[in-house]
Amino acid sequence: MTTALGEKIKAIIQANGPISVTDYFSLCLADPEYGYYKTREPFGRLGDFVTAPEVSQLFGEMIGVFVVHAWQRHGTPAGVRLVEIGPGRGTMMSDMLRVIERLAPPLFESMTVHLVETSERLRDIQQETLEAHRGRIEWHQDFDDVPQGITLVVANELFDAIPIRQFVKTATGFKERMVGLDVDDELAFGTGVAGIDPDLLPQQSANTPVGTLFEISPARESVLIAIADRLKACGGTALALDYGHLVTGFGDTLQAVRMHEFDPPLAHPGEADLTSHVDFQALAETAVSAGLHVNGLLHQGDFLVGLGILERAAALGRDREPHTQQIIQTAVDRLAGEGEGKMGELFKVMAISHPAIDLMPFRPVD
Repeated sequence: MTTALGEKIKAIIQANGPISVTDYFSLCLADPEYGYYKTREPFGRLGDFVTAPEVSQLFGEMIGVFVVHAWQRHGTPAGVRLVEIGPGRGTMMSDMLRVIERLAPPLFESMTVHLVETSERLRDIQQETLEAHRGRIEWHQDFDDVPQGITLVVANELFDAIPIRQFVKTATGFKERMVGLDVDDELAFGTGVAGIDPDLLPQQSANTPVGTLFEISPARESVLIAIADRLKACGGTALALDYGHLVTGFGDTLQAVRMHEFDPPLAHPGEADLTSHVDFQALAETAVSAGLHVNGLLHQGDFLVGLGILERAAALGRDREPHTQQIIQTAVDRLAGEGEGKMGELFKVMAISHPAIDLMPFRPVD
């Protein structure tokens, strides 16, 4: 069995030869006819996966606390641009705005809110979610369209959905991994002729066995550079939360999720969400090269606990019936806990700023 997009990709390969993993990834998510984000409702219980803001309001509230803190550290400026890139259903922004209004009325009153969203369908959902703030939120197709001004950026599960390139160790060095057709005309992985700049490989690459995979994402770095350029020009802070690793390494992290289950990446093009783990070391190095201050890298659990999620959960549960308290506790455990099915360890958080400021709960880097 194949999908409409699968047939389209096969036709492209038959006409032009194998395509790179980057091109396959892009087609799966963004093909104008059959792409996953063009045709599906991916979020929530009925979608293919659940993001942190859908688990509990506590997540967005803690991000709101962080935004207020960053604004204070930047000197409480007026006219802030609060930007979320890839806002999902608008849930996180709704929770953030509630907290910002409560904790920092001067920020709430003077800032403008900007959502960067390419999907018309998701934009409609976001407008419903944020109906209470109608008139003060602007939508943009592109981050560069956000008006100039001191900028506070939040991106939750943005970078994992940006395509990667994969390279496979062969007897003659690392070669680009491609998607072609096997003898039965089914999609299959193979290797192409393009190599990789050896300077991009980790030092121990010479000792890795044939078949080892290495991933890079120039597209992710381009997005980060666009954010860095804005922060350098206007001042501000950007916060990225995503699943990934803190240290660059080898391995295949390309994965598809369909109906809350892992799916082989080539099995259902356009009908499964395609992602990969984010290399936070590479992003941090890109930020430093662009002249930004990296406040630090943390596990999501440490970040949320440092911002006060346990205290906020206790306050939410006070004087509530045991069943409600249990729901709140389960949500906190899923967001900040460690182990199978929990986000606290798997997800990482990075903050970058210009000019350099100290931000809790990150520890100052010497």
